[in-house]
Amino acid sequence: MSTSIVRLDGNPDPDVSAPPAERLIAGTPQLRVQNYYTDASQQFFAGRWSATRGKWRVRYTENELCVMTAGRVVITGDSGERHSFAAGDAFVVPAGFSGTWEVLEDCSKIYAIFEASHT
Repeated sequence: MSTSIVRLDGNPDPDVSAPPAERLIAGTPQLRVQNYYTDASQQFFAGRWSATRGKWRVRYTENELCVMTAGRVVITGDSGERHSFAAGDAFVVPAGFSGTWEVLEDCSKIYAIFEASHT
């Protein structure tokens, strides 16, 4: 296991995808993930994520710290609770959250994810 500092810059090849058709609500968003770090337990991840405009359903099994670096999004829980975020905002999405992500302006964020072991 490396104990070196990991910078979240440079250009690792991004994983490019779209939300699954059954979760897509509006638009044709393109998602890009550049994961810079995965710990030895495969439970902690950090990197950069970006998306183009659109809206889709989400269901979190992980805890995620998000720091918006560009754009604007609205995250709405199944309960109707609505949160707007823009560049410079930081927030945590807890495991168990279910609702929608809506990208109003093409966005990007830095993320840190902890996925508890399912064993």
